[in-house]
Amino acid sequence: MRYLFALILLVHGLIHLMGFVKAFKLAEISQLTQVISKPIGVFWLMVAVLFVLATTLLILQKETWWMAAAPAVILSQALVFTNWQEAKFGTIANVIILGGVVLSFADWSFNTMVKKELQAFGPATLPAPQLVMPERVKTLPSVVQKWLYRSNVVGKEDVHVVNLKQKGEMKTKPDGNWIPFEAEQYNTVIQPGFIWKTRIQIMPLVTILGRDKYENGRGNMLIKVLGLYPIADSKGPATDQGTLLRNLGEICWFPSAALRDYIQWEQLDSLSAKATMSYGEVTASGVFRFNSDGDLVSFEAKRYYDRKEGATLEDWLVTIKGYKEFYGVRIGYQSEVTWKLKTGDYTWLKLEVTDIRYNNPRI
Repeated sequence: MRYLFALILLVHGLIHLMGFVKAFKLAEISQLTQVISKPIGVFWLMVAVLFVLATTLLILQKETWWMAAAPAVILSQALVFTNWQEAKFGTIANVIILGGVVLSFADWSFNTMVKKELQAFGPATLPAPQLVMPERVKTLPSVVQKWLYRSNVVGKEDVHVVNLKQKGEMKTKPDGNWIPFEAEQYNTVIQPGFIWKTRIQIMPLVTILGRDKYENGRGNMLIKVLGLYPIADSKGPATDQGTLLRNLGEICWFPSAALRDYIQWEQLDSLSAKATMSYGEVTASGVFRFNSDGDLVSFEAKRYYDRKEGATLEDWLVTIKGYKEFYGVRIGYQSEVTWKLKTGDYTWLKLEVTDIRYNNPRI
């Protein structure tokens, strides 16, 4: 689709060379019968150059290609109006290109917002390295200790920031179709928080841009169709509680966070422990369950589920489906997320971590 659109840009741009050639009498252009002055001919050339530049940037997958295409469309349409009888069909190409410009601007604007949030998110520099020593781990319940040893984090540096990439599929409603997606997430650990962003192609030419955020004890989920039309902008106490629980459950990807003082542990039995996280004005709890080898197998909690009539507190379950080592740390890299509703189980997310980096201060 990108190459087809690039072809339209290129051909439409090269057609504008006809006006330049006509103005400077470089060749006979029978398709244009009106007289074109040399100053106007220069504008025809400028438009051609801008369209060729936009085409090049688009093929190179530069998200700023629209910055060249936008003035090109405006100037092109102005030239079409001055030569309406012979150039009026150029309006069709300009309308198509303008649609692409608007969508690309929206995409760029959304991404720029997220980049600015990331620049202000988390530490610019990392604290001095500190190892996860056995004497620190001994303060935790035995089942959690076993998990940290099984995860290979004992003897390694504390994790302060995390950058990970994901792929998977999701449903937007229980009877909906699975939609594939890819995402990137940035976590901070000293002050717990995350920024998650995704771009989902739900059908040709239709994308959904999403950003989920937990920062300073507050959550916000923003989702826009085509980068233009918000279909979700969740915030408030229910969102704060939900994003805190998500942050708590996701320490499965950076287990040394279990040592942070904002998480309190209580062993329930030989294979489970309750974790209570308090940060800002919100406190919430969940249960981590492990197998006999010390691997984490699930995390469950009461989390707010969004409904049209208002959010309700429901059972929320994360199930680990596979394990893998990244840079020596063993994590549950495959998981499924399920709402345990009165109407039945609603598994809405299947997720795989494809890469994870620890203690890179910036993405």
